[in-house]
Amino acid sequence: MEYKIKDIKLSDKGRKQLAWAEAHMPALLYIKGELSGRKPLSRLTVSAMLHVTKETGVLMRAIKAAGAEVYLAASNPLSTQDDIAAALASDGIHVFAWRGQSDADYYKNIRIVLQKRPQIIMDDGADLHAAAHKMGLIPLGGTEETTTGVTRLRALEAEGSLKYPVIAVNDAKTKYLFDNRYGTGQSTIDGIIRATNILVAGKCAVVIGYGWVGRGIAMRLDGFGARVIVVEVDPFRALEAVMDGYEVMGIDEAAKFGDLFVTATGNKNVLPSKVFSKLKDGAILANSGHFNVEIDVASLEKIARAKREIRSNLVEYALAGGKKLYLLAEGRLVNLAAAEGHPSEVMDLSFANQALSVVYLKEKHRSLENRVYPVPDETDEYVARLKLKTMGIGIGAMTTEQKRYMSQWEDGT
Repeated sequence: MEYKIKDIKLSDKGRKQLAWAEAHMPALLYIKGELSGRKPLSRLTVSAMLHVTKETGVLMRAIKAAGAEVYLAASNPLSTQDDIAAALASDGIHVFAWRGQSDADYYKNIRIVLQKRPQIIMDDGADLHAAAHKMGLIPLGGTEETTTGVTRLRALEAEGSLKYPVIAVNDAKTKYLFDNRYGTGQSTIDGIIRATNILVAGKCAVVIGYGWVGRGIAMRLDGFGARVIVVEVDPFRALEAVMDGYEVMGIDEAAKFGDLFVTATGNKNVLPSKVFSKLKDGAILANSGHFNVEIDVASLEKIARAKREIRSNLVEYALAGGKKLYLLAEGRLVNLAAAEGHPSEVMDLSFANQALSVVYLKEKHRSLENRVYPVPDETDEYVARLKLKTMGIGIGAMTTEQKRYMSQWEDGT
């Protein structure tokens, strides 16, 4: 076994966490049972770069049960749960991840899992895909879990440089409608509260970005009793935020009001240094976008007169004049760095899609072009129906007459 983790002795604790996750991921477990019977990934190497959480652990076990040799690196230096890494390593999955790894370790582990020349690449953020392209690797195909990664891959496709087909798992309805909104909404608040233990009620919370992630965060902050302001540059999303009952304004104006700022855009410096002087004394800064580029942390480091860690994942920056700003989790994903990421129930949907997409690539890669593909509609619907079934929920079906009516144009009033 090849692996590099913090401590293999944590494996027993990790197995308990995996058992808890499995109890709340029945759709993926059902798929795992089906795949373990027919082994569609036999003799394949799968290299993955995902957040090494208990939910990812359940997915990796499913991919291994399908017959694959699995290599796993972490898609964030602070998101690895070391007990899970230990449990997976002891179960025969090659893990190269530990919490607090350096940037150099992060990229070294990317190279390690790619040097195994995988036939399938699974990614969260597209750093693994980008490295594969730079190394000249051409696998059968790949998957991508998050909005940031899909955006990067579409840019690669647009310039004609994408070397293999990729399935945008992020864009499945059973992913972005649930994972991005309900999962990130809840887990972001969880991370903020674990890092600060603040009372959210009565605070003015500024949510920067109103995509599906921003919608979920705004919804949960509102539910906790915060006054929510949305900052958005897209006119349609801004209008939607207004219709949802939130105040909408630019960052220069919002900077004066916020007690708590949460970025959720996938873009760079959306909480820029130019507004730091406008922020309230004691303002809390958090990020829930994929990479640690949304808050201008480099500029904050430069202008700070002093810096100290108040508690885990909470650092105080003292500025000229005595103002203090508080940065959570180094500006990295607060829901994974300061908490445990999405609840298992919602990752059940995303990772069921991941498992089925890997099998789809194995079976259909010869007919696919070098493009970013959506999850097939039939797969997406199958996951939704399977999830409902595991929840004990049945739904209706259209009658023959209704199906005919929806497929014709002659009948009207």
